[in-house]
Order: sequence, then structure tokens, then C-alpha cells
Amino acid sequence: MNNEKNSKTAALLIAHGSRRASANADLVQLAQMLKEANRYEIVEIAYLELVPPSIVDEGRACVADGATRVLLLPYFLSAGAHVVNDLERFRVELAREFPEVEFHLCAPLGLHPKMLDIVLDRLDEGNGP
Repeated sequence: MNNEKNSKTAALLIAHGSRRASANADLVQLAQMLKEANRYEIVEIAYLELVPPSIVDEGRACVADGATRVLLLPYFLSAGAHVVNDLERFRVELAREFPEVEFHLCAPLGLHPKMLDIVLDRLDEGNGP
């Protein structure tokens, strides 16, 4: 399906969600940066809980925009219960609703090889000039 000329891949970035708007703004900014990178035709955001938009609503929006494949990216540091259980449950729900669309749950940020660089940068920032 993904090799078809008319296939469209969507990136759905998913964070936990917070009552603090500034915490949610990080995901909005990341999505904008991803859009500017022009790697995906569709880029959306969703939150697991506490604030909209919901994962299911945004998964549906991706399909409505023509996505034939949706990459659900957990903006989480580890594969805890939310990623392993909750996000997988939403992936399955969307896949059942749209059997013609591939929904793929990506790995969380976790111990990606670049994570050490990020941690060192943050430690250097705290260490001062």
C-alpha cells in the first residue's frame, strides 16, 4: 500500500498532556518544526489525557486528510504503561475503524543514541558558562 503513487504518510505526535499550557506548547512547537522539515505530508498532535485534541480524534483527522499510513510517535521518554498499554489500545482502535489505513506505533524517545547528546547539553546549560 505504501508504495502506491497516492499514498500519504501522517506523523501524529502524542504527548501526555498537561493542565499547564506551557508544557503542551512544546509539542505544538515540535510539530511546527516537523512541518517545516517537509518530511511528512500531514503532521498532527494529540494528547493522551487532560487536554484536547485526543489521539482518536487526530487519528481520524489524519485519515480525513488522506493518510494511508499514520505514524504515532510517543513524545515520551520510556515505554511505560501509557506507551505499552494505552497508546497501543488507541492504535488498535483506529486500525479497527480504518482497516485500509496502516497505524504504526513508533518507539518512545527512550535511549535513542542521540539522547546522550541531549542530556549532556542540558547538563552543560545547568553548569553555567
